[in-house]
Amino acid sequence: MRKSGQIKAVLFDFGQTLVDSADAFRMAEKDAKDRLFAALKAEAGGPDWEAFLPLYRGIRKKFHQKFEFSRPAIWQAVCARFDQQLDPDLLNQWEQLYWNQVSSHTHPFPETVPVLEKLSSQYDLALVSNTQGQKKSGGHRLALFPQIEKYFKAIVIAGESGIHPKPHGEPFRLCLQQLNLTPHEAVFVGDDWRIDVGGAQDAGIQPVWLKHQLVKRNWPDVQSDVPVITSLRDLFNLPLLKQV
Repeated sequence: MRKSGQIKAVLFDFGQTLVDSADAFRMAEKDAKDRLFAALKAEAGGPDWEAFLPLYRGIRKKFHQKFEFSRPAIWQAVCARFDQQLDPDLLNQWEQLYWNQVSSHTHPFPETVPVLEKLSSQYDLALVSNTQGQKKSGGHRLALFPQIEKYFKAIVIAGESGIHPKPHGEPFRLCLQQLNLTPHEAVFVGDDWRIDVGGAQDAGIQPVWLKHQLVKRNWPDVQSDVPVITSLRDLFNLPLLKQV
């Protein structure tokens, strides 16, 4: 029987919130970076590693700051800086390799399914996740985890179908509309301070910042009264959800 209290839904991010992809992304990024450098180096006048690496990182950072996650677009921008251009079909193949590698090394956190199962008996559950450029590579990775997907009453993939990516408030509002709830009737759980916590706050939703104990990461040093948890099981200790 669904609870009648103020909070009626728990919304989640996907990557690094429900599943651990940290090592997967590091491996995929390294391999893609090495492939790109080798291709550029093979051409006459190709760059040295010392020139390539900071430029690659800088361009990737600028794209991510604008919430543009197309890997081929990033790679072509790097090529352009060295007056080179690679075959778009080749870059699309590299992108497929990239996402295959990420997917094959992504796994749910140990507590994810038990926590979702328990929460779903009391709350509506939903997902609000950025696409990260996965559309051309077979869709969002959530589809690979039916044991997780089945618990969500609403799913919004931001950055697709004209929907602004997080931290824009639109995907959060669309999710609430699908659930027929107000912002004060939901909490949002995510790992990224700027995208998840900031986005939820801007949409009027109470955020919960997950700094998962299994993730090796330099977390932003910020002062805030936003609840911080280190495992999804800690949700059950939050005053807003303690009645579960």
